[in-house]
Amino acid sequence: MKEIEVGKVTHYYTKIGVAALKITKGELKKGDEIHIKGHTTDFNQKIESIQKEHQEIEVAVTGDEIGIKVNEHVREGDIVYKVIEE
Repeated sequence: MKEIEVGKVTHYYTKIGVAALKITKGELKKGDEIHIKGHTTDFNQKIESIQKEHQEIEVAVTGDEIGIKVNEHVREGDIVYKVIEE
């Protein structure tokens, strides 16, 4: 497996467990596996849903600011990697 950096966490909404991400390169879509890594963050999960401006979308591309539900606490500046099966 390899990982490609696709974005960065810009905010975390604690009460609802949602991470706001800025997609810096590539794309993310529903069902993709991601790896979020930071100083104290390190976990993998599948993307169940993606929202952009409170609308459900299928694919997020470079430049998009999106929200995704996360399984663990994340922090601003954490890096988001897309996991690629080889």
